[in-house]
Amino acid sequence: MNRIIITLLLSLAVSFGAGAEQKKQLGNWDVHYIAFPAALLTPEVALQYKLQRSKYNGIINISVLDRTTQQAQKVAINGIAKDLTGRQRTLQFSEVTEGDAVYYLAQLPFHHEQRFSFSINIISGNNTEQLTFEQTFYVD
Repeated sequence: MNRIIITLLLSLAVSFGAGAEQKKQLGNWDVHYIAFPAALLTPEVALQYKLQRSKYNGIINISVLDRTTQQAQKVAINGIAKDLTGRQRTLQFSEVTEGDAVYYLAQLPFHHEQRFSFSINIISGNNTEQLTFEQTFYVD
C-alpha cells in the first residue's frame, strides 16, 4: 500500500510540472532521483514520512537499484545543495523501506525560482559514486 502512495506521489509531482523522475547510471547502479515542492504532498503522506508540507520546502527522493537485477540497494547517502550565490545546505536523508523498495528522502527550504546544484554521495562498502544534478524550485 505504501509503495502505491509513493508511486502516486511521484506521478502527481510529474503531472504538476515539478519535473519528471530522472535516472543516472553510476557504477553498478541505476540511481533514480526527483526533486519537487513539498506542497504537492498530501497531509497524510507528509505526516507518515515526517516531512514538512510547505510551498517553500522541497523534497529530494533518491532510490538506488542494482543495474543488473533492479533490486533496491541499501546505501549510505549524504550530500549538499548549493544555490547560485554559493550558499550550501547539507542534506539530511532519511531511509524509507517499504517491502522491497528503499527510498532516501531529504528536505530543502527554498525561495521562488531558486536554483540548486546537488552533489550527493552514495556509498556501499568500498563503492562510492556521486550523483550531481540541478533543479529550480518554484512557489505556486
